[in-house]
Amino acid sequence: MVKPIVLGLAAIPAIIAILIAIPLITKSDIPYSASNPNDVIEIEYAKYQLKKISFGITERIGAQKTEILLIKNNGEMKYTVTEDGYPKPDIKSQLDEQTLRKIKSLIKETGFIAIPSESFPIRDNVTDFQKSNIKITLNGRVNQINWPEQNATDKFIPPIISMVESQLDKIKEQIIE
Repeated sequence: MVKPIVLGLAAIPAIIAILIAIPLITKSDIPYSASNPNDVIEIEYAKYQLKKISFGITERIGAQKTEILLIKNNGEMKYTVTEDGYPKPDIKSQLDEQTLRKIKSLIKETGFIAIPSESFPIRDNVTDFQKSNIKITLNGRVNQINWPEQNATDKFIPPIISMVESQLDKIKEQIIE
């Protein structure tokens, strides 16, 4: 028969594990502690509005609009737009420290840098679509992911990619305003 003291001692690690796990499970935000001041990150986020042009036998895909957002480790941002082949003036801005830490934490906590660069084929019947590209350099590791909008491909776009994309779109919108 097991003594009550042995049961009590065995229950202590289980209780401690539950006390640690509950706050982590119930918290919906990504903790800022995931990023540290020594992290070095550079993000290049590009969005292309593409159109498929048919010349009878051959087809070509051309960009109607290209938007590029470059975020450096110190928070410097540069936003470049090219529309119908004509570049518009660059917009330079500074990202606040809290937002920069949030995006760093999001990328580190979700394991975004480890996502494999897989191909998302475009459906044959799609003529106008949006394609995005993120190139992230985090502490010397580089990962680049290209994907079309969900309705232009039959493959599933992972939610992690969509989450990072929406955060970068918010930053881009702040620059434009």
